[in-house]
Amino acid sequence: QVQLVESGGGLVQAGASLRLSCARSGRTFSTYTMGWFRQAPGKEREFVAGISWSGGNTFYADSVKGRFTISRDNAKNTVYLQMNSLKPEDTALYYCATDAYGRSSAPRRPLQYDYWGQGTQVTVSS
Repeated sequence: QVQLVESGGGLVQAGASLRLSCARSGRTFSTYTMGWFRQAPGKEREFVAGISWSGGNTFYADSVKGRFTISRDNAKNTVYLQMNSLKPEDTALYYCATDAYGRSSAPRRPLQYDYWGQGTQVTVSS
């Protein structure tokens, strides 16, 4: 019913910027939250950033505050993650996620999301 497709990943040097995009398709009957997670090899999936349907509520992991910015364009059903001042520790497979109907406030846990993209790789070299 809902599909998410991420794009925009790549290989960059430390200090560079990337903007990830996630296009959402499928039917929904209510507002929904969208977010970004990342997972590095051998590590657990971790929350990166989230945004409410209106865009008025954004929330971030402490590790990316001040460097990453999440935004969304509901007319395009797309969420973005602007990543600045990238560090090698940001290297991971980045996943876009969304819930079905905005069922939680500022969700930071994977189980609070219902649909997931396949991921886009971000690699930051030193």
